Amino acid sequence: MILLNPVVISVIVMIGLCLVNLNIVLALLLAALAGGLAAGMSIPATMGILIGGMGGNSETALAYFLLGTFAIAINKTGLASVACKKIASMVGEHKIMLMFLIAFIACISGTVIPVHIAFIPILIPPLLFLFNKLNVDRRQVACALAFGLKCPYITLPIGYGLIFQGIIAAEMGRNGVEVARGAVPSFTWIIGIGMIIGLLIAVFISYNRPRHYEDKPIIGGTVENLPETLTRTHYLTLVAIIAAFAAQLWSGSMPLGALVALIVMIATGVLKFKDLDDSFLGGLEIMGLIAFVMLIAAGYGAVLRETKAVEHLVNSVVGLVGGSKFWGAFLMLAVGLLVTMGIGTSFGTVPVIAAIYCPLAMHLGFSVGATVCLIAAAGALGDAGSPASDTTLGPTAGLNADGQHNHIWDTCVPTFLHYNIPIFIAAMIGALMLY
Repeated sequence: MILLNPVVISVIVMIGLCLVNLNIVLALLLAALAGGLAAGMSIPATMGILIGGMGGNSETALAYFLLGTFAIAINKTGLASVACKKIASMVGEHKIMLMFLIAFIACISGTVIPVHIAFIPILIPPLLFLFNKLNVDRRQVACALAFGLKCPYITLPIGYGLIFQGIIAAEMGRNGVEVARGAVPSFTWIIGIGMIIGLLIAVFISYNRPRHYEDKPIIGGTVENLPETLTRTHYLTLVAIIAAFAAQLWSGSMPLGALVALIVMIATGVLKFKDLDDSFLGGLEIMGLIAFVMLIAAGYGAVLRETKAVEHLVNSVVGLVGGSKFWGAFLMLAVGLLVTMGIGTSFGTVPVIAAIYCPLAMHLGFSVGATVCLIAAAGALGDAGSPASDTTLGPTAGLNADGQHNHIWDTCVPTFLHYNIPIFIAAMIGALMLY
């Protein structure tokens, strides 16, 4: 029975504990234990697998910590605040324009300048006072950020999209369905349309009413009495930012990019030795929890894979659908949603599901295009809404810089509703219509 599958039990436990506002770290640990016990593993064995698997996100965790430190260092120079003043003067009282500008910046962060969530702790905290002045509902901002972080890699063959779409093409090829990486976007555009609809609903309908927040101190602070124009310190900080981008593009390493930026700031005198400890402590404060959650999420994913229950879950779907394309697509997407909600990464979900989805899709008579759409959507479902995903952890890190934004109810639930539902519907249409 599907409901007794260890993966299903574990994910339900995790979601339930998160919805009652249990700390995400405890929720992940208890969900991992529940999955291990349901699969017949002992508690010590489950914890051993979890701890051993934490290294899977070690690079990401280090990157988040260093990027948090970099964000604090930038805030100390006042560059982010000056940029926010420019944004404020540009958008005026137009909240909708501000939301689409934030979504656009987030899109650039995964394509033209592939820094992913690194820009959030730099740009968003100084904007909180503007959000408060305009009575912006921060759930609206979370949805705008999640759209920009997620939609481009699904639909555009640029930046992270090249990686995600390359994984889809490679894994499908390994499992008997050949498709060129360059052809993947021609089958995933319909998913992007679903996400655009979700963004429009979030911006214009769901969260467009005023919501009031207090003006509280922001972690890392901002510089008072800032000049309206850029100073020498700001230009040197821009050099450090460019160095970070260049190092990351050259090496493919986000931690190295952040480290190079910090070294440039120290070498040019922008970041003083006496301020180093404060910057690192501030970075730990705004990004340390997220870094640790990513470590535990990797261990949690290792536990789910070790149970061998993902394969059984997908095989159960094969037995349920018979020859129905509609129910085959529906259950494949539902399983993808469950797996990604648990593992927290769409990139890591694709190899898990492709091995069984490709033969199943061929058995049900799905075209290559429909199969691409199903696998892309099944992998991406749950990335928005998962408590352990950087698509939700990143926005929360920025929006909760003054302690007034709840990770589950203000980020995970809104992004789940506004993106997973449209993606699910769009993928169902795509699976039945694409050839």
